[in-house]
Amino acid sequence: MKKIISATLVGLLPSVLWAQSGSYTLQGQLGAMKAPAKAYLRYGSGTSVKLDSTTIQHGKFEFKGSVDSPIKGTLLVDKRGTGLSKTRPTPSISLYLEPGTVNVSSPDSLKNAVVSGTPLNVDNQKLEVALKPSTDKMDALMQEYRAATPEQRSKKEFSDALDKRYEAIEAEQKVVYAQFIKSMPTSLVALDALKSFGGYAPEYGEVKPVFDGLSDAVKNSKAGQEYAATLNRIKATSVGELAPDFTQTDTLGKAVSLHDFKGKYVLVDFWASWCGPCRAENPNVVKNYNEYKEKNFTVLGVSLDRPNAKEAWLRAIHKDNLTWAHVSDLKFWDNEVAKQYGIRAIPQNFLIGPDGKIVAKNVRGEELGKKLAEVLAGQP
Repeated sequence: MKKIISATLVGLLPSVLWAQSGSYTLQGQLGAMKAPAKAYLRYGSGTSVKLDSTTIQHGKFEFKGSVDSPIKGTLLVDKRGTGLSKTRPTPSISLYLEPGTVNVSSPDSLKNAVVSGTPLNVDNQKLEVALKPSTDKMDALMQEYRAATPEQRSKKEFSDALDKRYEAIEAEQKVVYAQFIKSMPTSLVALDALKSFGGYAPEYGEVKPVFDGLSDAVKNSKAGQEYAATLNRIKATSVGELAPDFTQTDTLGKAVSLHDFKGKYVLVDFWASWCGPCRAENPNVVKNYNEYKEKNFTVLGVSLDRPNAKEAWLRAIHKDNLTWAHVSDLKFWDNEVAKQYGIRAIPQNFLIGPDGKIVAKNVRGEELGKKLAEVLAGQP
């Protein structure tokens, strides 16, 4: 009996026991890939992001370091050895940096790599295998988009069709994440899967019950406690809740507060001059603003522009004809209001009613006009 129990416990070890701190070695073997090919390791370190690199020789590469607690990182491989590019996609995979030796092996490329050697990476490999069918579909969709001509991309029918397929693939992935979390509640990988399950704008009522189903060890971990704090912010910015008040300076340095707009419907719009999707949505916001600004409605823009980029922010406001109030602390992703509202991607918005409560979230495109027509129907 004891042997059977011991064997059962050994089978659970990869999911239950993860060392908190220590040194790691990341070893790779990618076929016969050779210089000038380079491998890059990107991971978070406090509030900053670190990027290490090394040359690949005869398919081999190695990184060494230490962690205070397990962290998720990204391994990227540039065959040309010319450096990472914003315009040229670089193959990448996710893995965990934790005490021990992490092995990345493939007969040829990073795309076919298997990650093993440490508990969390064993768990993560199971998730990657389950996700592969939908990941392949997503890769094919992105290749189709990149291969399209500017004329094709500008057509509404083309973009709508791609959006529909993208959402269908996301739905497939969400099912996989949910199944993995349910089957691996004692693994930290399940916590990261939950973040992907929730998406860029998670709904409290959907993700909180899933989080509650994780083991106490996961919930009490450093990452678990951080996500619990995130959940509190998500709850505070859910539909029906009183919108958290805030104050930031406008383009002239004057303090503007959310409570200044009490008694009006106000769309708090998170955006930035550097954000392509935000700029693409701006004409729609302008259209609705002009249509409803005389019906007790206005917009308050909160920009996540970078430090020392005030001119870019001002130029974008002028060029896009955004004639409503704008605020920013020019701290990029560290924007205090963005952190207060749990913003991890833009564009995002919150429609707030005259009583200060959140009426709707992330209404864009045609949905924005429909929602405004609904809530402003009785306004003079």
